[in-house]
Amino acid sequence: MVDQNAALGLIDELRVAVPEEVRAAKRINSEGERIIEKAQEEAERVVARAQEQAAFLIDERGLTQAADAESRRIIAEAHEDADRIRAGADEYAVSVLEGLEGDVSKTLDSIQNGIGMLDERRRALSRQEGESGGDPRDGDDADDRDEGGEDAAPIRS
Repeated sequence: MVDQNAALGLIDELRVAVPEEVRAAKRINSEGERIIEKAQEEAERVVARAQEQAAFLIDERGLTQAADAESRRIIAEAHEDADRIRAGADEYAVSVLEGLEGDVSKTLDSIQNGIGMLDERRRALSRQEGESGGDPRDGDDADDRDEGGEDAAPIRS
């Protein structure tokens, strides 16, 4: 006999756990995107500062070649800085997402285990009813079997 209250309690726990994991995933994803945006903005500021310094060198000193070389160096340095910032942000995002993947995987395993347990209880109840000669008015389990007479997999949404 299936304990209806226990089954309903398990289903309620699963309903609560899954949306929380989805919210956590969205939150972590948003945080990763925010970090990447900050890195991009910082890179753009560094490049803009480098361009301003290059313009200053050209305007103030009139040393076109030196200013050009310095501006290329500053811009290259800015791009390297931006690449390092992006790489760090990407590493952080990957580590957070990997952690989330583990959490979601554990939650999915729990859900699948809960479903399996409930399916097993249902099959056990069906066997008990079959052994006791169950009342045909209670519903024939023939609808739950495929064409070969095997129990069909339960439909899950």
